[in-house]
Amino acid sequence: MGLLDQEKHFAFYGSYHSNPTNIIIHILFVWPILFTSLIFLYFTPPLFSPSQTVLNFTHPVLIFNLGFVFAVFYGLFYAALDIKAGSFTAVLTFLSWVGASFVANSIGYELAWKVVLAAQLFCWTGQFIGHGVFEKRAPALLDNLAQAFLMAPFFVVLEILQSSIGYEPYPGFQKKVQARIDANIKEWKEKQQKKIS
Repeated sequence: MGLLDQEKHFAFYGSYHSNPTNIIIHILFVWPILFTSLIFLYFTPPLFSPSQTVLNFTHPVLIFNLGFVFAVFYGLFYAALDIKAGSFTAVLTFLSWVGASFVANSIGYELAWKVVLAAQLFCWTGQFIGHGVFEKRAPALLDNLAQAFLMAPFFVVLEILQSSIGYEPYPGFQKKVQARIDANIKEWKEKQQKKIS
């Protein structure tokens, strides 16, 4: 799978998210998972001390740690996939890092890990119910963990942009992706049928 092949990424992810109820569940729960992950990553140690920075940037809350690296990596990947929607998603990811940093700093580690654990359990449970009850297919993360985690936030944003304003990265994108999704689902159903018989 090409790293920047949008059609393949979205066809893979979309093959596991074709049921409208499951899509809504993911729209509601994917970004809280990202946000609370960034809260948890806030408590990782700084990557370097303030005296080692070129600009000598110090801020009492915004710390250059794994949370920052995570947000930058995701944001750059999304912008590389699609300059418009990807850049928008990159900004949302950066704002999530900023917001998560302030939340984590204000509530402290003793409460933060409990909030993160509760939110993660709730959101992941919702997503597994979405797959088991509505999609009737195991989540994408069971087949491709890295791709599922990396694409989920961007997929949700693109899903909202497509359904609300008809956005496409390029003309015909949705039609091409839907054709791949349909083919992937058909192949999966044929494999399931062979297992049964």
